[in-house]
Amino acid sequence: MTAFDPAQRDWVSRHHQAVLITLRRDGSPQSSNVAYHFDGSVLRISVTADRAKTRNVQRDGRVVLHVLGDSFWQYLAVQGTGAVGAVTESPGDAAGRELLEVYQGIAGSHPDHDQYFAAMVAERRAVLTVIPSRATGMIGT
Repeated sequence: MTAFDPAQRDWVSRHHQAVLITLRRDGSPQSSNVAYHFDGSVLRISVTADRAKTRNVQRDGRVVLHVLGDSFWQYLAVQGTGAVGAVTESPGDAAGRELLEVYQGIAGSHPDHDQYFAAMVAERRAVLTVIPSRATGMIGT
C-alpha cells in the first residue's frame, strides 16, 4: 500500500510546515511545529537531540505529521513511523550533510556551509525520518 495518492504526493511535496505529533511515555500526545522536506518517499525533519519530540520518537516511533496547507481547510494528516538518525558531531560529517539536504529542500541553498555545519553541531541536531503509511485530509482549494 502506498501512503499517498498522486495528488497527495504532489501536494505534500509543495508544502513544508506541519505539526509533528508524538506520544509521551504515558501515551498522551505531544505536538511540535516543524518544517519538513519530502523527497518523494520519506519526510525528513531537523530535530535537536534533547527535545521531547526526539525522545518520544526514540521510545515509540508512531507519529502523525499534520501538514498545513495554504488555508485553514487544507491539511494532510500523515501517519507513519519515525526514526532519529545520528547526531552530527563534527562539522560536515554524514549527519551534518543530511541536515543540509533537509535545509536546502525546505529553504533553498544555504550561503555558508561551514557556518551551517558548525551551528548544527553546537545545537546537537539530527534528522528525524518519517516513513509514511497512511495519509488522510483535505487538500482541495
